[in-house]
Amino acid sequence: MFTFNPFAALPAWITPAAMQVYVVVMFLAVVVGTVADMLHKKSATYFFKHRETVARRATREVTGGEKIAFAIHTVVVTGLAAGEFHTSARRISHLLTMYGFIFYVVTTALLVLAYPTTSTAAPAIVTGLWYLGAALICVGGYWFWFTMRVDVAAEGHSPFRLVRADLFIVSLLASATFALVWARLEALDVAVWGHVCFALYLLATTVLFGSVPWSKFAHMFYKPAAAFQKRIEQANGYRRNLPAPADRPATLGTARRPPRHY
Repeated sequence: MFTFNPFAALPAWITPAAMQVYVVVMFLAVVVGTVADMLHKKSATYFFKHRETVARRATREVTGGEKIAFAIHTVVVTGLAAGEFHTSARRISHLLTMYGFIFYVVTTALLVLAYPTTSTAAPAIVTGLWYLGAALICVGGYWFWFTMRVDVAAEGHSPFRLVRADLFIVSLLASATFALVWARLEALDVAVWGHVCFALYLLATTVLFGSVPWSKFAHMFYKPAAAFQKRIEQANGYRRNLPAPADRPATLGTARRPPRHY
């Protein structure tokens, strides 16, 4: 089963060229959606203004070698190893979902663009990674969804409660889940239900890549830049003007007293 390319067994009314156009459109949707999100939230404007503020208040200059080291550290620790998560379960869940997403997206593009028909058989490693990527998304994503979400684990809400912030993870899980079911049905030559699952797979995938301005999809592009900037600030002596944490008394103040109720 893991060598079966479901994109080579598409319904006759969907040509390989149509699927290839769809992949390109989804890529453009991510680019346009990310730019629109940045313009709407003015993320880039804030980021560059903050960098100027940091540069003015710095007590020392960060060398080029230090910046390269910080960049490598950001890629390896923050990016590849998810070092910002302090609990092992959350980190493993994130890594499973992240690497699954990478495998899933890259191999989907390869299967559709390079091996769209049965006459151009896809290498077993490509199809195998497609199935593996979708499976990793399901394992890491459902683990996070049912046990680690803040509103479920900390606030006691139902795991089936949906808010707009869940749009990315829900559409991602739906895309990977319907992809696996569709591929299995196509391998078994169950035409009708296979077509239904394929339609649901396309719907979920379109929502995933088409909803970038309203979901947390673009967040994955901001996090590495924010982590790199934070290391620069720690190295150049910049200090944020933030109040003391609530769980400890301020340096110049008195000990916290319980509130008075009238």
